[in-house]
Amino acid sequence: MSAIPANTLTEATAAIEDVSSRIEDVFARVGHDLGRGHLIFKELNQGLATLSEELSGAEIEGAATALQEIAARLSELAEALPAESALLATIGTSTAEASSLLKPLFKHIQMITIIARSARIEAASLDGDREGFLAFTQEAYDLGKAVQGSIEACARDQQRLSDAVATASGRQREFESRYRNQLVSESAELGAAYSGLRGQRRDSSQLADLASTSTRKIAEAVGGAIISLQAGDSTRQRLEHVCHGLGQASEAAPGLVPGRGASEDGARAICQLQAALLRDAQREFGGDIGQIVRALSAILHDAGSVVGHGRTLFGGEDGGSSSFLARIKQALAHASTLIATCESAGRSVDEALAIVEDTLAKFRQAIAGLAEATVDITLIGMNAGLKASHLGSRGSAFVVIANELKATADQVSAGAGRLRPVLDGIERSANELKELRVRGDPAQLAKFEPQIFQALREVEVGNERLGKLMSRLVDEGAEFEGLMNSAQNLMSSLGESSAALPAVAARLETASAGAQRPQPEAQDQAMLDDLFARYTMERERDVHREFLQTLGLASIAATRRVEAVETADDGIELF
Repeated sequence: MSAIPANTLTEATAAIEDVSSRIEDVFARVGHDLGRGHLIFKELNQGLATLSEELSGAEIEGAATALQEIAARLSELAEALPAESALLATIGTSTAEASSLLKPLFKHIQMITIIARSARIEAASLDGDREGFLAFTQEAYDLGKAVQGSIEACARDQQRLSDAVATASGRQREFESRYRNQLVSESAELGAAYSGLRGQRRDSSQLADLASTSTRKIAEAVGGAIISLQAGDSTRQRLEHVCHGLGQASEAAPGLVPGRGASEDGARAICQLQAALLRDAQREFGGDIGQIVRALSAILHDAGSVVGHGRTLFGGEDGGSSSFLARIKQALAHASTLIATCESAGRSVDEALAIVEDTLAKFRQAIAGLAEATVDITLIGMNAGLKASHLGSRGSAFVVIANELKATADQVSAGAGRLRPVLDGIERSANELKELRVRGDPAQLAKFEPQIFQALREVEVGNERLGKLMSRLVDEGAEFEGLMNSAQNLMSSLGESSAALPAVAARLETASAGAQRPQPEAQDQAMLDDLFARYTMERERDVHREFLQTLGLASIAATRRVEAVETADDGIELF
């Protein structure tokens, strides 16, 4: 019979084999999960790189630049509205002033025609050179009538101008009161959209780099964990060696055939050796399991970080990227509506400016004609007066009339002089208003819209792809998390199972204990040497040597192995 109870050896072997089989199964499943996870994040890293390129592309840059330009132009429109209203008010005031100046001017011209008719009557009563005096007065009358027609046309044009300016001014004030704040608001909204697009474009590469770094860390951690899984095979081999050793101990009995089994002390020594090997294997394996579990925890943390980076990069959990684009499109739609409204409101201003330009040209032409006519009328009056003065008392009345004609012509000339600076002021205000209209021309803004919408369409198409990638990131991230959690649970459960091995070793030590330390015989040492020869890891050999030293023994096989390792030139050691 063996020195060790058979049931002790059987139970110990069964417990060890159970842990060994668990190791093989668990490590195979965990290795598969890690391999799958490695593949997932390798592909996702490529997707993140693609996303970064799309979000930092030229389309986004072009859209951002156009948004900035439109925002600035809308702001200019809002800032120009008070100035435009003020200039229209100035033009309106100047137009009213011009109207007030036209009325006396018109009366003076009418007076010229009246005086000319009176002179004609007086000329008819003269005996000498009647025809000459009549010709003078007719010429003065014709000039007066011509000027009167010109001034009447100016008066009509002035009224048309006043009406147009009043209409434009009213519409401008109404537009300013209703839409100026909207222009400011939309400008700020588009400015924020510009900053958002630029920020998203800038951050995309940074976030993609962060996600890529996390993905690389995951890949490295997965690779490290896979390497750590080799410890499972090493431990499984060590447990197989322990079971073999326990089998050798169970066969120990004083038999009929000498040398067939170990002696009682040999069996005790073998059991104590297996207990030492078992404790050492479990201690190292526990460390390996802890390392793998920590690696899995780190992988899970980095996986969550990758998903977080992805959510940030793609716009957040609630589809923020799409919402962001929708907000930009909405802001552009509002801006487009405002631009159209600006164009509609601005048409009355442009029409008024066209009328101002046309009226000013007619006014200046009329005043130029008036200046020439007044000079001619003045000369006619002077010549007629001089000629009539030669007639003595008979021509005295005509002289008075001629002087009156000249005085009235002088008043017309003075009235025209007062009108000129008013017209100059209207022209200056009109030019300033025209300059504002050119700078804030809504048509110039509208040309940016196709460019922006084209870029947004490109982004939307990319965003659809990115949304799918994000869904994949989340789904496969969840799958990966499930795989890693499963692997953690398997490893933790395996760690709990392997934690029972020290108790098995303790039972073996108790069953093989004795009053004295074992004294193995020659055949026992041979069996120990055979066990030594089966080892595949240097750690097993170290434990074996240390155990033999406690018995005061030195295995021949162990000694030979040490000498062989020390004299080898290749420098290669086993595990």
